[in-house]
Amino acid sequence: MHAAVIAFHPRRKPRLARLGDWMATNRRLILGVQWAIVLFYAFLVVLPAFLPHPHPEARLFSGDFGASSFVDGEACAPDGTPLPPQDKAPYAAQWHERLVLLAQYLFWGVWWPFVILSILFMGRVWCGVLCPEGALAEFASRHGRGRAIPKWLRWGGWPFLAFVLTTLYGQLVSVYEYPQAALLILGGSTVAAVAVGWLYGRGKRVWCRYLCPVSGVFALLARVAPVHFRIDRAAWDSHPGRTAAVDCAPLLDVKHMTSAAQCHACGRCSGHRDAVELSARSPNAEVLAGKTPRTSEALLLVFGMLGVAIGAFQWTVSPWFVALRQRAAEWLVEREVFWPLEANAPWWLLTHYPEANDVFTWLDGALILAYVSGVALVLGGAVLAGLTFAARMSKIDWRALALSLIPLTGIGLFLGLSMMTVTHLRAEGAPLGWLSAARGALLAVGVLWSGWLGMRLLFDHAPNLQRAVLALPGLGLALSVAAAAWILVFWLW
Repeated sequence: MHAAVIAFHPRRKPRLARLGDWMATNRRLILGVQWAIVLFYAFLVVLPAFLPHPHPEARLFSGDFGASSFVDGEACAPDGTPLPPQDKAPYAAQWHERLVLLAQYLFWGVWWPFVILSILFMGRVWCGVLCPEGALAEFASRHGRGRAIPKWLRWGGWPFLAFVLTTLYGQLVSVYEYPQAALLILGGSTVAAVAVGWLYGRGKRVWCRYLCPVSGVFALLARVAPVHFRIDRAAWDSHPGRTAAVDCAPLLDVKHMTSAAQCHACGRCSGHRDAVELSARSPNAEVLAGKTPRTSEALLLVFGMLGVAIGAFQWTVSPWFVALRQRAAEWLVEREVFWPLEANAPWWLLTHYPEANDVFTWLDGALILAYVSGVALVLGGAVLAGLTFAARMSKIDWRALALSLIPLTGIGLFLGLSMMTVTHLRAEGAPLGWLSAARGALLAVGVLWSGWLGMRLLFDHAPNLQRAVLALPGLGLALSVAAAAWILVFWLW
């Protein structure tokens, strides 16, 4: 009688898991990509700041007409009126003008909108693989002082405060329109990241974890990403022998990681103890788990991403802002108070580019701050009121309910950032007849997705059906207010 021979074959890993392992074994290639992006980042941000500002009639591709806008390919004045033939004199843009416009379009029109999309679809791969600021911060940390991270730096409110202050300052200096302002803000952020990296940690991304102005935003958006690095705790604990600790740049406890929020998806931990692998998941899983985020995260979502960000995108097209500015100017003139109407602030404090006929008075700066802050308080306050009502009715923490708004918030950020994309395309005479429908479809997806997540949370975690139903008006208020803000921008103003 022959003993049966049983052959054990190792499990063939899924394709995503193999991709994660490839990332772990090809760190040199990823580092090469990171440094290439650092150079490209310098080209987009640094070089244009030292070139003359483009002529108002300069165009990236067409360079044909001195029009402020195009309607169905026809050169038009700012009010949409077609320009007469004598005003359609060709303007030949110089190479440096096209270079500045190209950098502006690539950075604000392509780079940032699709960074938001990448976080929504792939988690924080941008942070771990592509971000130039993170790469520089980690490089500085590997060659720096290596000090212990102080307690004040670990304060959880820095991401919220940094996002709000950076956004407000960016509006005052017109960061989207002028390379000097972009270099000031983004270059300043990069210098600060390198300085923090040089001082603290040993080869870690201390800046990215605690201080980066968009780290909190990315952490929220990554919660709905359909891919993540999954930790098998049983496999981790049963692995034979001791292994070296994971070199986790954002300082995570990989063994106990249950969220994609802080994971930079760099792939270094893939395959560790045969317990970590890149895996697909439901994009709703993390939100529906009902885990309560920190208060600072929920406030960033409600008052930062849904308040300050929308106010910043809104004021440039708001007739309310124009009316407020006109009334304030008249009030000052009537009282012979003229200094707020002066445009003598330096460009690094308020927008000041006389050659482009774009200067802000002190009144403009004050009203921008007031308008954006007002929108943040009113919009964020209304959303918070709806969430608080729903929380009291359902006995669910309002912070957990706030996470249901992530899809609508993320899509809103993409739509807002893509306004710059649309501005460039319209200036080049690109046909945009599809734009309104596309925006409407994306906004509808955000509202329906967030609404579905909110209802699932209510009906799954409320103590009974009656309380879940009573909470629905609060959820509806939060969704309606956020959607209405974008409807005003894209269809009513």
